[in-house]
Amino acid sequence: MTIKRHIASPPIDGKPLHALIDAARIACAQAYAPYSRFRVGAACLAASGRVYTGSNVENASYGLSMCAERAAIFNAVNAGERDIVAVALYTPTPQPVSPCGACRQVICEFGDAIEVIAASDGDSVTRWTSGELLPARFKL
Repeated sequence: MTIKRHIASPPIDGKPLHALIDAARIACAQAYAPYSRFRVGAACLAASGRVYTGSNVENASYGLSMCAERAAIFNAVNAGERDIVAVALYTPTPQPVSPCGACRQVICEFGDAIEVIAASDGDSVTRWTSGELLPARFKL
């Protein structure tokens, strides 16, 4: 597995990394993507050590669709989590894909140093911090 590293802080590695990616891969199987046929699964690691998952859910009114990354984070928040450590996403594609702009903004709501991990069916994993993915994010 080739890893492209875009982060400066100590990354999640070894078993925790593989467990997070596996959770995202399992979540992908639950995706509801009848329009795009582009399935995505995500797993969110909270500071508590708990992992929350989500998958994309599409709607005929496209704007009402929900991305996997946001679904996973919203599940964590609904469980009372506020300290997000990492978000992994998985797509059944040859190369990893990065989160969309809306997901980047939601991830950054919880910090600029959250590790974002993108995995796919290929051999590479791409990693960034949330701040690298959205350096000039909207803040209040």
